Amino acid sequence: MPKVSIIVPFYNVEGYIEKCLDTLVNQTLKDIEIILVNDGSKDNSEFIVKKYLDKYKDKIIYLEKENGGLSDARNFGIPHATGEYIAFLDSDDYVEKDMYEKMYNIAKKENSDMVQCNFYWEYPDLNKKKIADMPKYSGKKEMFEKTRVEAWNKLIKRDILEESKVEFPKGLRYEDVEFTYKLVPYINKVSFIEEPLVHYIQRGNSISNSQNERTKEIFDILDNVIKYYKEKNLYEEYKEVIEYIYVKTVFCRSLLRMVKISDENVQAKLLEKTWENVNSKFPNWKKNEILKKRKTIKDLYLKSINKFTYKIYCTILSLI
Repeated sequence: MPKVSIIVPFYNVEGYIEKCLDTLVNQTLKDIEIILVNDGSKDNSEFIVKKYLDKYKDKIIYLEKENGGLSDARNFGIPHATGEYIAFLDSDDYVEKDMYEKMYNIAKKENSDMVQCNFYWEYPDLNKKKIADMPKYSGKKEMFEKTRVEAWNKLIKRDILEESKVEFPKGLRYEDVEFTYKLVPYINKVSFIEEPLVHYIQRGNSISNSQNERTKEIFDILDNVIKYYKEKNLYEEYKEVIEYIYVKTVFCRSLLRMVKISDENVQAKLLEKTWENVNSKFPNWKKNEILKKRKTIKDLYLKSINKFTYKIYCTILSLI
Protein backbone atom coordinates (compact mmCIF):
# COMPACT_ATOMS: atom_id res chain seq x y z
CA MET A 1 0.00 0.00 0.00
CA PRO A 2 1.46 3.42 -0.96
CA LYS A 3 1.63 5.96 1.81
CA VAL A 4 -0.05 8.71 -0.26
CA SER A 5 -2.19 8.76 -3.41
CA ILE A 6 -2.24 12.12 -5.22
CA ILE A 7 -5.19 12.61 -7.58
CA VAL A 8 -4.48 15.13 -10.36
CA PRO A 9 -7.23 15.77 -12.96
CA PHE A 10 -6.11 17.63 -16.05
CA TYR A 11 -7.85 19.41 -18.91
CA ASN A 12 -6.10 21.68 -21.42
CA VAL A 13 -3.21 22.73 -19.17
CA GLU A 14 -0.27 22.20 -21.52
CA GLY A 15 1.44 25.31 -20.17
CA TYR A 16 1.31 24.17 -16.55
CA ILE A 17 1.19 20.37 -16.28
CA GLU A 18 4.94 19.82 -16.70
CA LYS A 19 5.87 21.94 -13.70
CA CYS A 20 3.14 20.27 -11.66
CA LEU A 21 4.41 16.79 -12.53
CA ASP A 22 8.05 17.68 -11.94
CA THR A 23 7.26 18.52 -8.33
CA LEU A 24 5.32 15.28 -7.89
CA VAL A 25 7.69 12.73 -9.42
CA ASN A 26 10.55 14.28 -7.42
CA GLN A 27 8.83 14.16 -4.04
CA THR A 28 11.11 13.26 -1.14
CA LEU A 29 8.41 10.81 -0.04
CA LYS A 30 9.09 7.97 -2.46
CA ASP A 31 6.20 5.66 -1.57
CA ILE A 32 3.48 7.54 -3.43
CA GLU A 33 1.20 6.98 -6.39
CA ILE A 34 0.24 9.80 -8.75
CA ILE A 35 -3.19 9.30 -10.31
CA LEU A 36 -3.53 11.40 -13.45
CA VAL A 37 -7.07 11.74 -14.75
CA ASN A 38 -7.36 12.94 -18.34
CA ASP A 39 -10.72 14.72 -18.35
CA GLY A 40 -11.07 14.76 -22.13
CA SER A 41 -8.16 17.17 -22.66
CA LYS A 42 -7.84 18.45 -26.23
CA ASP A 43 -4.46 20.20 -26.22
CA ASN A 44 -0.96 18.75 -25.79
CA SER A 45 -1.46 17.91 -22.11
CA GLU A 46 -1.95 14.20 -22.87
CA PHE A 47 1.27 14.07 -24.90
CA ILE A 48 3.22 15.69 -22.03
CA VAL A 49 1.68 13.40 -19.43
CA LYS A 50 2.45 10.26 -21.40
CA LYS A 51 6.13 11.20 -21.51
CA TYR A 52 6.11 11.15 -17.71
CA LEU A 53 4.12 7.92 -17.72
CA ASP A 54 6.79 6.21 -19.83
CA LYS A 55 9.53 7.37 -17.47
CA TYR A 56 7.76 6.85 -14.13
CA LYS A 57 5.61 3.74 -14.65
CA ASP A 58 6.15 2.73 -11.03
CA LYS A 59 4.67 5.99 -9.73
CA ILE A 60 1.98 7.07 -12.18
CA ILE A 61 -1.48 5.65 -12.82
CA TYR A 62 -3.01 7.10 -15.97
CA LEU A 63 -6.79 7.26 -16.42
CA GLU A 64 -8.95 8.63 -19.24
CA LYS A 65 -12.57 9.76 -19.28
CA GLU A 66 -14.91 12.01 -21.21
CA ASN A 67 -14.93 15.62 -20.13
CA GLY A 68 -17.08 16.08 -17.04
CA GLY A 69 -15.34 18.80 -15.09
CA LEU A 70 -13.01 18.92 -12.11
CA SER A 71 -15.39 17.33 -9.59
CA ASP A 72 -16.24 14.44 -11.89
CA ALA A 73 -12.56 13.78 -12.60
CA ARG A 74 -11.62 13.83 -8.91
CA ASN A 75 -14.48 11.46 -8.09
CA PHE A 76 -13.36 9.21 -10.94
CA GLY A 77 -9.89 8.99 -9.45
CA ILE A 78 -10.86 8.22 -5.84
CA PRO A 79 -11.75 4.48 -6.32
CA HIS A 80 -8.37 3.94 -8.02
CA ALA A 81 -6.45 5.29 -5.02
CA THR A 82 -4.81 2.64 -2.84
CA GLY A 83 -2.75 4.89 -0.57
CA GLU A 84 -3.15 5.17 3.18
CA TYR A 85 -3.89 8.86 2.63
CA ILE A 86 -5.35 10.72 -0.35
CA ALA A 87 -4.41 14.18 -1.63
CA PHE A 88 -5.84 16.25 -4.46
CA LEU A 89 -3.85 18.65 -6.62
CA ASP A 90 -4.96 20.88 -9.48
CA SER A 91 -2.84 20.43 -12.60
CA ASP A 92 -2.00 24.13 -12.97
CA ASP A 93 -0.58 24.31 -9.44
CA TYR A 94 2.63 22.86 -8.06
CA VAL A 95 4.00 21.88 -4.67
CA GLU A 96 7.18 21.92 -2.61
CA LYS A 97 9.13 18.71 -3.15
CA ASP A 98 8.95 17.68 0.51
CA MET A 99 5.24 18.49 0.89
CA TYR A 100 3.85 14.99 1.14
CA GLU A 101 6.68 13.70 3.31
CA LYS A 102 6.04 16.47 5.83
CA MET A 103 2.28 15.95 5.74
CA TYR A 104 2.48 12.17 5.98
CA ASN A 105 4.98 12.27 8.85
CA ILE A 106 2.82 14.55 10.97
CA ALA A 107 -0.28 12.50 10.11
CA LYS A 108 1.41 9.38 11.46
CA LYS A 109 2.97 11.11 14.44
CA GLU A 110 -0.33 12.64 15.58
CA ASN A 111 -2.62 9.89 14.28
CA SER A 112 -4.51 12.45 12.21
CA ASP A 113 -7.52 11.96 9.98
CA MET A 114 -6.53 15.05 8.03
CA VAL A 115 -3.47 17.28 7.68
CA GLN A 116 -3.73 20.82 6.36
CA CYS A 117 -0.85 23.01 5.19
CA ASN A 118 -0.52 26.65 4.29
CA PHE A 119 -0.04 27.81 0.70
CA TYR A 120 1.11 30.64 -1.55
CA TRP A 121 -1.17 32.68 -3.75
CA GLU A 122 1.09 32.96 -6.81
CA TYR A 123 0.36 35.59 -9.44
CA PRO A 124 1.51 35.87 -13.11
CA ASP A 125 4.42 37.98 -11.92
CA LEU A 126 6.38 35.15 -10.27
CA ASN A 127 7.89 37.57 -7.79
CA LYS A 128 4.45 38.33 -6.45
CA LYS A 129 3.38 35.77 -3.86
CA LYS A 130 1.15 36.03 -0.85
CA ILE A 131 1.02 33.51 1.96
CA ALA A 132 -2.54 32.53 2.80
CA ASP A 133 -4.01 32.88 6.26
CA MET A 134 -4.52 29.43 7.77
CA PRO A 135 -6.52 29.46 11.02
CA LYS A 136 -6.11 26.59 13.45
CA TYR A 137 -9.06 24.97 15.17
CA SER A 138 -10.06 22.04 17.33
CA GLY A 139 -13.32 20.14 17.32
CA LYS A 140 -15.78 19.59 14.50
CA LYS A 141 -17.92 22.69 14.94
CA GLU A 142 -14.84 24.89 15.10
CA MET A 143 -13.54 23.14 11.99
CA PHE A 144 -16.81 23.98 10.19
CA GLU A 145 -16.48 27.59 11.32
CA LYS A 146 -12.80 28.21 10.63
CA THR A 147 -11.36 25.78 8.10
CA ARG A 148 -10.17 26.84 4.70
CA VAL A 149 -12.16 24.74 2.27
CA GLU A 150 -9.53 24.16 -0.43
CA ALA A 151 -9.11 20.44 -1.15
CA TRP A 152 -5.57 20.66 -2.52
CA ASN A 153 -3.80 21.69 0.70
CA LYS A 154 -5.03 18.65 2.60
CA LEU A 155 -4.08 15.04 3.21
CA ILE A 156 -7.10 12.88 4.07
CA LYS A 157 -7.18 9.33 5.39
CA ARG A 158 -8.49 7.14 2.59
CA ASP A 159 -10.63 5.05 4.96
CA ILE A 160 -12.65 8.16 5.82
CA LEU A 161 -13.42 8.93 2.18
CA GLU A 162 -14.43 5.32 1.56
CA GLU A 163 -16.63 5.06 4.65
CA SER A 164 -18.29 8.48 4.33
CA LYS A 165 -18.70 8.25 0.54
CA VAL A 166 -18.37 12.03 0.41
CA GLU A 167 -17.69 13.19 -3.15
CA PHE A 168 -17.33 16.45 -5.05
CA PRO A 169 -20.55 17.87 -6.57
CA LYS A 170 -20.56 17.32 -10.32
CA GLY A 171 -21.26 20.27 -12.60
CA LEU A 172 -21.06 23.02 -9.99
CA ARG A 173 -18.48 25.63 -9.14
CA TYR A 174 -17.13 25.96 -5.59
CA GLU A 175 -16.93 22.18 -5.28
CA ASP A 176 -14.37 22.35 -2.46
CA VAL A 177 -16.89 24.16 -0.24
CA GLU A 178 -19.41 21.32 -0.39
CA PHE A 179 -16.80 18.56 -0.20
CA THR A 180 -15.03 19.97 2.86
CA TYR A 181 -18.15 20.86 4.85
CA LYS A 182 -19.68 17.44 4.21
CA LEU A 183 -16.47 15.81 5.43
CA VAL A 184 -16.40 17.65 8.78
CA PRO A 185 -18.49 15.16 10.83
CA TYR A 186 -16.07 12.33 9.97
CA ILE A 187 -12.85 14.14 10.93
CA ASN A 188 -11.81 13.56 14.53
CA LYS A 189 -8.21 14.74 14.46
CA VAL A 190 -6.65 17.48 12.31
CA SER A 191 -2.97 18.44 12.18
CA PHE A 192 -1.52 21.65 10.79
CA ILE A 193 1.64 22.67 8.96
CA GLU A 194 2.09 26.43 8.99
CA GLU A 195 4.71 26.34 6.25
CA PRO A 196 3.27 27.08 2.76
CA LEU A 197 3.78 23.96 0.66
CA VAL A 198 1.42 24.55 -2.29
CA HIS A 199 1.75 27.19 -5.01
CA TYR A 200 -1.81 28.18 -5.97
CA ILE A 201 -1.46 29.71 -9.42
CA GLN A 202 -3.70 32.67 -10.19
CA ARG A 203 -4.72 32.53 -13.84
CA GLY A 204 -6.77 35.43 -15.17
CA ASN A 205 -8.94 33.10 -17.29
CA SER A 206 -9.45 30.44 -14.64
CA ILE A 207 -12.93 29.49 -13.41
CA SER A 208 -12.20 30.95 -9.98
CA ASN A 209 -11.44 34.33 -11.58
CA SER A 210 -14.31 34.39 -14.11
CA GLN A 211 -17.48 35.94 -12.76
CA ASN A 212 -20.80 35.49 -14.55
CA GLU A 213 -24.26 34.06 -13.88
CA ARG A 214 -22.66 30.80 -12.68
CA THR A 215 -21.44 32.67 -9.61
CA LYS A 216 -24.91 31.96 -8.17
CA GLU A 217 -23.99 28.27 -7.92
CA ILE A 218 -22.68 29.00 -4.43
CA PHE A 219 -26.34 28.89 -3.35
CA ASP A 220 -26.73 25.36 -4.73
CA ILE A 221 -23.53 24.32 -2.96
CA LEU A 222 -24.64 25.71 0.40
CA ASP A 223 -28.14 24.25 -0.03
CA ASN A 224 -26.56 20.85 -0.71
CA VAL A 225 -24.63 21.12 2.55
CA ILE A 226 -27.77 22.00 4.50
CA LYS A 227 -29.67 19.13 2.87
CA TYR A 228 -26.86 16.70 3.68
CA TYR A 229 -26.78 17.66 7.37
CA LYS A 230 -30.55 17.28 7.59
CA GLU A 231 -30.44 13.86 5.92
CA LYS A 232 -27.75 12.74 8.37
CA ASN A 233 -29.78 14.10 11.33
CA LEU A 234 -26.93 16.48 12.14
CA TYR A 235 -28.57 19.78 11.28
CA GLU A 236 -29.79 20.74 14.74
CA GLU A 237 -26.37 19.99 16.21
CA TYR A 238 -24.60 22.16 13.63
CA LYS A 239 -27.37 24.70 12.95
CA GLU A 240 -25.65 27.69 14.60
CA VAL A 241 -22.38 27.24 12.72
CA ILE A 242 -24.13 26.41 9.42
CA GLU A 243 -26.11 29.66 9.70
CA TYR A 244 -22.96 31.63 10.49
CA ILE A 245 -20.98 30.15 7.60
CA TYR A 246 -23.87 30.61 5.16
CA VAL A 247 -24.13 34.30 6.00
CA LYS A 248 -20.37 34.85 6.02
CA THR A 249 -19.82 33.01 2.73
CA VAL A 250 -22.59 34.83 0.90
CA PHE A 251 -22.03 38.34 2.25
CA CYS A 252 -18.23 38.22 2.09
CA ARG A 253 -16.44 36.21 -0.58
CA SER A 254 -19.47 35.55 -2.83
CA LEU A 255 -20.57 39.17 -2.74
CA LEU A 256 -17.08 40.21 -3.85
CA ARG A 257 -17.45 37.89 -6.83
CA MET A 258 -20.94 39.08 -7.73
CA VAL A 259 -20.05 42.77 -7.87
CA LYS A 260 -17.40 41.86 -10.47
CA ILE A 261 -19.97 40.45 -12.93
CA SER A 262 -19.81 42.64 -16.04
CA ASP A 263 -23.42 42.07 -17.11
CA GLU A 264 -25.27 44.67 -15.04
CA ASN A 265 -28.65 42.93 -15.30
CA VAL A 266 -27.22 39.62 -14.11
CA GLN A 267 -25.30 41.38 -11.36
CA ALA A 268 -28.39 43.23 -10.08
CA LYS A 269 -30.44 40.03 -10.17
CA LEU A 270 -27.88 38.06 -8.16
CA LEU A 271 -27.31 40.81 -5.61
CA GLU A 272 -31.05 40.86 -4.96
CA LYS A 273 -31.12 37.06 -4.79
CA THR A 274 -28.28 37.14 -2.26
CA TRP A 275 -30.21 39.34 0.13
CA GLU A 276 -33.40 37.32 -0.32
CA ASN A 277 -31.70 33.96 0.17
CA VAL A 278 -30.01 34.89 3.43
CA ASN A 279 -33.06 36.50 4.97
CA SER A 280 -35.54 33.86 3.86
CA LYS A 281 -33.42 30.92 5.06
CA PHE A 282 -32.14 32.59 8.22
CA PRO A 283 -34.45 35.49 9.13
CA ASN A 284 -32.85 35.83 12.58
CA TRP A 285 -29.22 35.57 11.48
CA LYS A 286 -28.29 38.80 13.24
CA LYS A 287 -28.88 36.95 16.54
CA ASN A 288 -26.44 34.18 15.67
CA GLU A 289 -24.40 33.39 18.78
CA ILE A 290 -21.13 32.93 16.91
CA LEU A 291 -21.53 36.24 15.11
CA LYS A 292 -22.42 38.02 18.36
CA LYS A 293 -19.24 36.83 20.06
CA ARG A 294 -16.75 37.46 17.24
CA LYS A 295 -15.11 40.85 16.71
CA THR A 296 -13.05 40.53 13.53
CA ILE A 297 -13.37 43.17 10.81
CA LYS A 298 -15.48 40.78 8.73
CA ASP A 299 -17.79 40.10 11.66
CA LEU A 300 -18.19 43.78 12.44
CA TYR A 301 -19.04 44.29 8.78
CA LEU A 302 -21.65 41.51 8.96
CA LYS A 303 -23.18 43.02 12.08
CA SER A 304 -23.55 46.34 10.27
CA ILE A 305 -25.49 44.92 7.32
CA ASN A 306 -29.14 45.79 6.93
CA LYS A 307 -31.32 46.37 3.88
CA PHE A 308 -30.05 49.95 3.54
CA THR A 309 -26.32 49.40 4.18
CA TYR A 310 -26.31 46.30 1.98
CA LYS A 311 -26.95 48.43 -1.12
CA ILE A 312 -24.23 50.86 -0.07
CA TYR A 313 -21.71 48.06 0.44
CA CYS A 314 -22.55 46.58 -2.95
CA THR A 315 -21.86 49.92 -4.61
CA ILE A 316 -18.57 50.41 -2.74
CA LEU A 317 -17.33 46.88 -3.43
CA SER A 318 -18.07 47.22 -7.15
CA LEU A 319 -15.68 50.17 -7.28
CA ILE A 320 -12.75 48.36 -5.64
